[in-house]
Amino acid sequence: MTGSSRGQHGRRIAFLGTGLMGAPMARRLLGAGFAVIVWNRDPSKAEALAGDGAVLAETPMDAVAGADVVITMLTNADAVETVLFDRGVADAMSADATVIDMSSIAPHFARDHSARLAERGIPHVDAPVSGGVVGADAGTLAIMAGGDQEVIEKLADVFAPMGRVTRVGPSGAGQLAKLANQQIVAVTIGAVAEAMMLITAGGGSQAAFRDAIRGGFAESRILDLHGKRMVERQFTPGGSSSNQLKDLNAAMETANALSLTLPLTAAVHAEFSEFVANGHGEKDHSGLLLHLEEKNALPGGKR
Repeated sequence: MTGSSRGQHGRRIAFLGTGLMGAPMARRLLGAGFAVIVWNRDPSKAEALAGDGAVLAETPMDAVAGADVVITMLTNADAVETVLFDRGVADAMSADATVIDMSSIAPHFARDHSARLAERGIPHVDAPVSGGVVGADAGTLAIMAGGDQEVIEKLADVFAPMGRVTRVGPSGAGQLAKLANQQIVAVTIGAVAEAMMLITAGGGSQAAFRDAIRGGFAESRILDLHGKRMVERQFTPGGSSSNQLKDLNAAMETANALSLTLPLTAAVHAEFSEFVANGHGEKDHSGLLLHLEEKNALPGGKR
């Protein structure tokens, strides 16, 4: 790793995890003038960022050495824990650095990570996002933050290039908000998919139906973006069904811990579980339409 510039903002950011979402988010920070050091388990996913001015690190420990802010955007809670604690990132960080975990993990993991980092004197913010790759590219992500309000306010300039941040509550609250967001996304995808089947079975046009109801009470980003995917039958992810299921699993576990019954979430959770178990985890989550078509023996369900 080479380079020690602190960028025009005077702070260095280590960005760990430059996959489908992480890469455009890191690119937004670079475009805003931050010095960004990037690391990814698969180095090829980080190399393209060098052309945007990123410094490439061989290990996560190299990435965080001297960084003021460490952002993690990793697959799941195990990956976050492995990188932060098992691979020594927490020990390699500067004493005055802050961790922003923008991965989507269960709230209790976020609270645990925050507590363990607090023992080292390191502030932690859980700040998962919604908006997909489109929002990451455009810098319009919805960022749901949990943690100390003063810490989050001091990070405003870091969040700004990536999207709009809202503090939802104490540690873990950001992840709780993300789970609630994913409940709404999944249930709405299911509703749109079932409506598309109803239209098809009755002889109507899915494309015309989608156009007809836009601007009414059923209008939504899901109808706009995922409804378009369903009409065009384009199910390359965006957001994978396996990641949608991961979030629904965490939502159901959290609901159980809070003694809540969530019948709509439970129903769509069961359908995504089947869809992924049948080998379709890497299809976009709007591809749930395929699963529901197959259950109804509709022609489109034959894949």
